[in-house]
Amino acid sequence: MSFPVVRMRRLRRNPLLRRMVQETRLEVFDLVAPLFVKEGIAAPEPIASMPGQYQHTLDSLVRECEELVEVGVPAVILFGIPARKDPEGSGASDPNGIIQRALRRIREEFGERLLLITDLCMCEYTSHGHCGIVRNGTVDNDRTLDRYREIAISQAAAGADIIAPSGMMDGQVQAIREALDGAGYQDIAILAYAAKYASSLYGPFREAAESAPKFGDRRSYQMDIANREEAIREVSLDIEEGADMVMVKPALPNLDILAKIKELFRMPTAAYNVSGEYAMVKAAAQQGWLDERATVVEILTAIKRAGADVILTYFAKDAAHWLRERS
Repeated sequence: MSFPVVRMRRLRRNPLLRRMVQETRLEVFDLVAPLFVKEGIAAPEPIASMPGQYQHTLDSLVRECEELVEVGVPAVILFGIPARKDPEGSGASDPNGIIQRALRRIREEFGERLLLITDLCMCEYTSHGHCGIVRNGTVDNDRTLDRYREIAISQAAAGADIIAPSGMMDGQVQAIREALDGAGYQDIAILAYAAKYASSLYGPFREAAESAPKFGDRRSYQMDIANREEAIREVSLDIEEGADMVMVKPALPNLDILAKIKELFRMPTAAYNVSGEYAMVKAAAQQGWLDERATVVEILTAIKRAGADVILTYFAKDAAHWLRERS
């Protein structure tokens, strides 16, 4: 049958009808809030390119987590900025490093009310800004894996629930899984940054994490934005190596990748609505060119519709407020 018997607009006639037949429902529990914590500062410092986001002190980090818990956001992912950096990124595995102290503090304050995810990478901790050990001007994949093992154990010991390796080193998931299991942390999950593209949309993050590379770029280990089949291979390998969840990053330019990965692997799948995506919406909204609330809800719903079970987004707290008001 076709028009006039079939009229698609019948079920769009009012908000209740539209809500009744809505196929994708964005919920607060889908969201993860990325947070930055910096060593050696006395007060939270605003991030110029990410309005509303801060480099936190331990105290302000706890206050931010309290606000997230109050609106129902279930998880945070933590990025640490140490007071001192060196070529080996030694602060990343320091038992008294900034992330380790943050984990213990949040766990003490919130117990099991908040899931704690840790980004496992070295770019915030290395003096050269790359995601691993540099030898002869390039990142040494296998030496870097040794450091990732140490970092993973340190983060697990401090209280991480989920460890998220983001460095895109070959074999990183297997190395971390073996290290965690060998140290008695078999129950700690791994969220693999499985399809992480080299993207211009990471710029504001690099300001926030103070992690821009001092030479070259990261294209030798992050993926080429033009490649689709490579993303499928990367995800497949991470699953074989023991990933419990997989991630696509950045989200918006890669919704096709996200949808295909969910279709093929049926794994718990995350997508990262990255700093540049956040900054663009914020800038346009500040100019009055976009309705921020409507735009954010539309973007996050599209990411979920494409296949994301989990969405990492700097809009998490605001979106949680808006979703609660809607319900």
